[in-house]
Amino acid sequence: MTLEERRKKLVFRAWHRGTREMDLLMGSFADAHVQGFDPAQLDAFEKLLSCPDPDLYDWKCGLSQPGANDDSDILRLFIEHKFAGR
Repeated sequence: MTLEERRKKLVFRAWHRGTREMDLLMGSFADAHVQGFDPAQLDAFEKLLSCPDPDLYDWKCGLSQPGANDDSDILRLFIEHKFAGR
């Protein structure tokens, strides 16, 4: 799979999480950032996509903190990302 194909696949996954709230939050984040990610950052983003929606939502809203196993530069970038709507 090429890097561009991988990026497209991850953006699709970000927009199809299962809950509308996380579709919007993660999808808008992916649209804004995935094209600039290098392969290591894509790995971290793919790991982030495997986290459950409730955990991601709580981290994004500051209701809980991620464990050391889940923390990454990409997660922090996601938490800081400002959702502007579609």
